[in-house]
Amino acid sequence: MPSPPPLELWGGVECTVNRVGDRTFDQLIRSGHDVRITDLDAIAGLGLRTLRYPLLWERFAAHGESAWAWADARLDRLRSRGVAPIVGLVHHGSGPMDTDLLDPAFPERLAEFAGAVARRYPWVDAWTPVNEPLTTARFSGLYGHWYPHARDEGQCMRMLVHQCRGAQLAMRAIRRVNPDARLIQTEDLGKTLSTPPLAYQADFENERRWLSYDLLCGRVGPGHPAHAALRRAGVAVDTLAAIQDEPVPDILGINHYLTSARFLDHRVDRYPPAVRGGNGRHVYADIEAVRVCGDGIVEPRALLLQAHARYGLPLAVTEVHLACEPAEQVRWLAEVWDAALDARDRGADVRAVTAWALLGSFDWHCLVTRDEGRYEPGAFDIRGGSPQPTALADHIRRLAAGSAPAHPFPGPGWWRRPERLLYPPFHREARLVPVTDKESFACASWSPEELVTSGASSSRP
Repeated sequence: MPSPPPLELWGGVECTVNRVGDRTFDQLIRSGHDVRITDLDAIAGLGLRTLRYPLLWERFAAHGESAWAWADARLDRLRSRGVAPIVGLVHHGSGPMDTDLLDPAFPERLAEFAGAVARRYPWVDAWTPVNEPLTTARFSGLYGHWYPHARDEGQCMRMLVHQCRGAQLAMRAIRRVNPDARLIQTEDLGKTLSTPPLAYQADFENERRWLSYDLLCGRVGPGHPAHAALRRAGVAVDTLAAIQDEPVPDILGINHYLTSARFLDHRVDRYPPAVRGGNGRHVYADIEAVRVCGDGIVEPRALLLQAHARYGLPLAVTEVHLACEPAEQVRWLAEVWDAALDARDRGADVRAVTAWALLGSFDWHCLVTRDEGRYEPGAFDIRGGSPQPTALADHIRRLAAGSAPAHPFPGPGWWRRPERLLYPPFHREARLVPVTDKESFACASWSPEELVTSGASSSRP
């Protein structure tokens, strides 16, 4: 049996364009990449040969021909430097100002835009039309953080369906131009842990986290546990049937952050008011599991193996980033890289790991709901007006070259040291194997009162 190809290192530029009220937050403008094409030379200099890169619908709708000129120059620069783009069209956005995620026309309008982009760049063969559809639906439709600021299960589910159907129709339009185009579908694959009284909520959230993939892999038919909830949310049977009939993604992109793993605790007096919420049945704290679970973090390897067992499709870790000092960023990337290699050894078809936010990011500490100017460097620090490499850049360069570098910062990351615990530790029995549909939905059954509606949840550092 031939050996699998080496694990690839991809890169990515944090490019969120999200809307809060009537204001749009654009990470490309805030980082300065919007006006600095030479950033791409610095990124190519790392040795990366694949880059998640944004040609975002909102920017084209707002800037017209100048946006096309911007894209022409940047894709030409990437191509000349031997870097293949994975083109993203919506990244936590809700489309142009005259639409949103609840608009029934959202999928068709996105497909129209996707077709125009594909005709302009027929050589691009890798696409992510919609980044993290479930995460965006939760933040926009369940917690009210982003436009249109809904706090309702039904609206959240409709937003999810519109994004997934939009991704499918976008790929249909793209494949009319390039039949070999690949769909690389990303989602934040978290994990929820809890105290025993909240096991029903944790089980529900642990099953819901797969719903983007389940929809796009054609699994949500009448027998799927979420099918009835989607129908109650107003999603037509014909729409669900159409989604089920579309081709599956080519690669499942798993975005994983240390704070993606959550812990639900009914003992709310142990925590500050800001992390308290509830579901209509229980009041509880929703916090980062790494800060309270005494027996360790949710291992990235385990999440990859779960996705492999559930779908059997090629995988990539499509975002690896940590808001911390460069030494810890290196440790985190090294740890996820090793986890991907380990998962491959155990049979999972993991193709790549992606160093995300190469140019850093702004204000993710508040989920990009306010302009506070808090900057987190990545492989480069842009605070001086041009990208200056950090220690992470050197580690990326070595990985991209195919070497197996010794970890330049020996010792465990903060997430494996005792000081990670900010609250009285809760010791649990490790249970990383997904619960079955029957086990999960016997408690939660996709009813509105079982959903977190507090808005306390976060999936970013």
